[in-house]
Amino acid sequence: MAGIKPIKIGLVGSGAISYTYLNTLTSGFSAVEVVGCSDLIPERSKARAELFGIRQMTTEEIMADKEIELVVNTTQLWNHNKVSKMALEAGKHVYSEKAMGHEYEGAKENYELAKKKGLLIGCAPDCYMGSAWQTARKLIDDGFIGIPLVCYSMCMRGYSSHERGGALPPGFVRDPMMGKRGTTVTYDMGGYYLNVLVNMFGAVKRVSGFSQVFTGDREYRNTKNDKYGEIIAKEGGENLMLGSMEFESGVYGALVLCSEAFSPELPRVDIYGTEGHLMLPDPNNFGGWGNDVIILRRKGSGRESFKVPFTHGFGDTDPSITPKSGKGEPCHNSWRGVAVVDMAYAIRRGRPARSSAELALHIVEIIDAIDKSNVDNQVHTLNSRPAKPAALKPGYYGAPSVMEASLDT
Repeated sequence: MAGIKPIKIGLVGSGAISYTYLNTLTSGFSAVEVVGCSDLIPERSKARAELFGIRQMTTEEIMADKEIELVVNTTQLWNHNKVSKMALEAGKHVYSEKAMGHEYEGAKENYELAKKKGLLIGCAPDCYMGSAWQTARKLIDDGFIGIPLVCYSMCMRGYSSHERGGALPPGFVRDPMMGKRGTTVTYDMGGYYLNVLVNMFGAVKRVSGFSQVFTGDREYRNTKNDKYGEIIAKEGGENLMLGSMEFESGVYGALVLCSEAFSPELPRVDIYGTEGHLMLPDPNNFGGWGNDVIILRRKGSGRESFKVPFTHGFGDTDPSITPKSGKGEPCHNSWRGVAVVDMAYAIRRGRPARSSAELALHIVEIIDAIDKSNVDNQVHTLNSRPAKPAALKPGYYGAPSVMEASLDT
C-alpha cells in the first residue's frame, strides 16, 4: 500500500453517533486525519474534542478551513441536506450519516451540486463493508449458492408506546421534525438493508409496494405512562413499509420495515439460490459476536449447514469493552466511518468511492418510489443505477493499518 497524503477531516454534529465515527477515524488509518468537530451545542463538541484529541471548532470554522478537504456530516437527519449543501458550496467533499437526505428532491439537488463542483458526496451506512457482508458477497460471487434467485430482508422493531414505558417511542414526534415523512423507520433503517443487497446484487431496476403512515389517532396505552390516555401527536411519518424489488441482475427481493410490531427488534436477511441458502445477520452490524454468516447447502439427499469463517476484516469489536467516554455510546464497537477512509483513497487515487453519491441517491429513491407506489398503485422504474460497490480485498485482518490495505484498490 503506497502512502498518500492524508485527507484532513472536519466532523459536523457531535451527538450520539459521532462517537463511533471519531473512534474509527482516529484509530490509526494513514489516509485520514481528523482536525476538529463542531456542534450546535458547544458542550458536546468540547467533550468529543477533548476525548479524541482534536480541535473544538464551529461549523463556520470547519467550512472556512482551507486544509479541511472532507466534511463528515453526523447531524440529525433533517439537517443532512442543509449541512451537506453548505459543505459542497465551501468546496469540500462530504460523507453524510444516513440517509443522504430526508426526501429525494433535496438529496438529488446535492447530488447535482457535487457533480457540478467535481466533488464527492457519499453516505452511510457502510456496514456492507464489514466482515460478514463482504464474506457473503464473496460466497455469492464464487458460486457457493449457485444462481441467486430471491432475497428477503426484514427489520421488525417494537416501537409501540405500550412496550416502551413512559418514553415517547422513536418514529413518533420528539422534536419539531422527528416523526415527519422521511425521518421514521423507513429512512432510518432502510439504508442498512438496501446497501447490503445492492452490495451483493447491484442496482434495483423496478419497485412496487405499500406503506402505512401513522395518523395520530392512537392514544398512549401504557397505564404507567404519565400521558396515558392522551392522543399521540399527528405528524405523518411512515411506520410500516412492504416493498418488492427487481434487481438488474435478475434477483427478486422483498423489504419489510416496521416500527410498530409487538416483538422486540427482529432483523433478518436471507438469500436463496439454486444450490444453497445464506442466512445473514443484522445489517446494523459489521459482523461477529453472534452476527454470523450461515450457509445451507445440499449434501446427498439432505442438506448441511455451517457457520462460515469470515474472509475479510472489519468485524465488530468486543461489545463488552467500555467506550473511551466511560458511558453508553451507540454502535461503539463498530467500524462506522470506514467508508470515509475509502473515500479518502478515492479522492487521492482518482477512483470511484464505494459509498458513492449514486449509491446514496439510489437508496433514497428506492424508499421514495415504494412510498409513491402505495399512492398510485404503479410499478416504478428507477432513474438512478449505481455500479455495484467494488468488493474489498479478502485476507486483511487485525490493526487498522493492516485492514486499510483492503480499501486501497
